[in-house]
Amino acid sequence: MDAPLMPRTLTWKHLTGEIVLKRTHVMGVLNVTPDSFSDGGRYLDPDVALLHGLEMADDGADIIDVGGESTRPGSDPIPAEEEWKRVRPVLEGLAQRSDVPLSIDTRKSEVAAKALRAGASIVNDVTALRDPKMVQVVARAGAGAILLHMRGEPKTMQERPEYRNVVDEIRSFLEERISKVAAGGVPREALAVDPGIGFGKTVEHNLQLLRGLDGLASLDRPIVVGVSRKSFIGNIAGGEPDERLPGSLVAATFAVLRGAHIVRAHDVYETVQAMRIIDALGSHA
Repeated sequence: MDAPLMPRTLTWKHLTGEIVLKRTHVMGVLNVTPDSFSDGGRYLDPDVALLHGLEMADDGADIIDVGGESTRPGSDPIPAEEEWKRVRPVLEGLAQRSDVPLSIDTRKSEVAAKALRAGASIVNDVTALRDPKMVQVVARAGAGAILLHMRGEPKTMQERPEYRNVVDEIRSFLEERISKVAAGGVPREALAVDPGIGFGKTVEHNLQLLRGLDGLASLDRPIVVGVSRKSFIGNIAGGEPDERLPGSLVAATFAVLRGAHIVRAHDVYETVQAMRIIDALGSHA
């Protein structure tokens, strides 16, 4: 394997401040849904979800990403009213009881707007802000945003995905989205990118993306990677989603060595510990 990449320090601006990425940051995944692939139903109760979010903060999460609609392969969209009903008490509770920046995982502009008023600072959009209304919401609020690459829609994204060169195509897509979103009023400094591991990719595509992650460095924006409990880990090494912690940690560590700045994680304590070690070994300048 090549020598570890040494990403330069980047600053990511968001609604309530900025994140200086001198070390690997961990984004805790908090799914307030009945049907997410890994923990669907476990945190549907707002009180349980709030306690779990506070536990993530105590365990060292740098960001907490709250989502009320599953985007697992084959999932169907839900009404904005239902999505907001799920996430509202969790966002408001976390905003009142924790200083950790909050992200809202949504593709709906109306949910994003309400979430930003309720305490979120970042919009994590699996459609990469392709809705002009979402661009307006983020720009007006002065929020941060994550642009994720997804082939098609969650319902159909895993139906025979094909790429000529998965790294080049995703870099081109993200470069185009950065330019268009910036033209819509969102500063480049407020944007991060996510190659979308598992979003319209085969196992081999996911592996190629992780191996070639340094190819996204030219975008000059923070790279977010979500490998936690993903199906490609189970396809390679076996195990149900909640049995994939070892594989998740290895994949996250490899991603950091190839240039990732932020890793999404269900198992925050374990991931924070692993990232502290890889940072101490010199993954970041």
